[in-house]
Amino acid sequence: MKELELEALTDNLSKVQAFVDEQLEEAGCPIKIQIQIDIAVEEIFINIAHYAYSTETGKATVRIEILPDPPSVDITFIDKGIPYDPLAKSDPDVTLSAEERKIGGLGIFMVKKSMDDVKYQYLDGHNILTLKKGLVI
Repeated sequence: MKELELEALTDNLSKVQAFVDEQLEEAGCPIKIQIQIDIAVEEIFINIAHYAYSTETGKATVRIEILPDPPSVDITFIDKGIPYDPLAKSDPDVTLSAEERKIGGLGIFMVKKSMDDVKYQYLDGHNILTLKKGLVI
């Protein structure tokens, strides 16, 4: 398991993506899956950067674990921001046109659809969101 801790700032997204991509490449992750993971990582980290700490800034930890059997990856985001479960909100109605849909929720919906599993918990003052994705097409 590898871990990166940094300020939850949008300027740090490239560092987060480079960290995740390095681990995925070492694990032999197919590019199609890596792109799906990159999009999910961007969505989650940017949400933390924009909303977790209100007007202040704080730390975010990104933890990645490559699991061998079956080949998969767990990517966990941890912050001490405002408690927020993005999975508690109902999915947007994607049958409606963009003009008819309520604003918000589409990003986490895409994350849930592209990952094999997404889990959230609030534990000891920490938001903990874990993405799981198989590494075999």
